[in-house]
Amino acid sequence: MTVRVKKSDPPETTEILADSIVRISEALTKLEASGVNRKAIVILIQAATKLSRRDIEAVLDAQKRLAGWYCR
Repeated sequence: MTVRVKKSDPPETTEILADSIVRISEALTKLEASGVNRKAIVILIQAATKLSRRDIEAVLDAQKRLAGWYCR
């Protein structure tokens, strides 16, 4: 997957970024609470992205802490 940023796009405000971080964290929490275990989440992401399990697990671990680090 290739992400492209257009130069004409205005930068995201900190409020939008903070809201996105919180929403992603809440979505992952709901997914785990629904009964889908972490291993299944990692396998699904790996199949869709071809990223390594180690990288996916690092992102999932860090995502749980992002709201505390960057959102007040």
